[in-house]
Amino acid sequence: MCSTSSGPTVIITGANSGIGKALAGELLKLQARVIMACRDQARAEEAARELRSQAGQEQGELVIKLLDLASLRSVRSFCEEITKEEPKIDVLVNNAGLYQCPYTKTEDGFEMQFGVNHLGHFLLTHLLLDLLKMSAPSRIVVVSSKLYKYGSINFEDLNSENKYDKAFCYSQSKLANLLFTLELAKKLEGSGVTVNALTPGIVRTNLGRHVAIPFLAKPLFNLASMAFFKSPLEGAQTPLYLASSPEVEGVSGKCFANCKEEELMPAAKDQQVAKRLWEVSCQMVGIEE
Repeated sequence: MCSTSSGPTVIITGANSGIGKALAGELLKLQARVIMACRDQARAEEAARELRSQAGQEQGELVIKLLDLASLRSVRSFCEEITKEEPKIDVLVNNAGLYQCPYTKTEDGFEMQFGVNHLGHFLLTHLLLDLLKMSAPSRIVVVSSKLYKYGSINFEDLNSENKYDKAFCYSQSKLANLLFTLELAKKLEGSGVTVNALTPGIVRTNLGRHVAIPFLAKPLFNLASMAFFKSPLEGAQTPLYLASSPEVEGVSGKCFANCKEEELMPAAKDQQVAKRLWEVSCQMVGIEE
């Protein structure tokens, strides 16, 4: 299936809701070929219909591909399909994420938040690197979170088998996103492929679906979220900037918030931890470097 869109080809994970969906809509208006990498075909099709109807006359193209980041098998078959069908990838946006879910494991036995938010995207990026390099100049955009500040990488118990703290595990996975960005930027030097992360701030998405809010507090919470949280469209502005702005051409290994570079805490800039996490992640997903 060859591209009929003249614009860039962009892959967005988790593009059927929240920031990913808003970002897909904005890129569609910019006449990009947007590959929505989603776990649920029906929800993705519904989102695509809505986005197409809102995008106006001059619009790019939406393609839906099934991708379950909780399954390394699914990641591998997605990447095989992309490599076979797509002549180029201009931008990969690692956006999908799970937030504070009850303790569960992925198909491959990883703690779910670490498995989806970090390891699934780690393998995905790795398997698409050759195509990204062939398409250079190209970009990788990683959606992290300010909650990385409350995390550390617990190498002794990455799957949280000894103790599970859902908030810590989310923060750990988002810190992993930043350390991955740091190490990948080093490895991509001179390749024409850049990688940058971002923290979108608090956005009204269904990411918080596992967070228990007392029934009586719900109306108040909803009111507060309308007043103080960003809309998905506002949340999509920084990933849109990193995916498409000429201002960040050639910029790599940085983190952004509100379309400006953000200063990270020392934990997210630790080269030794980033290198070790890279090596451990390779072992966990079965990559030989």
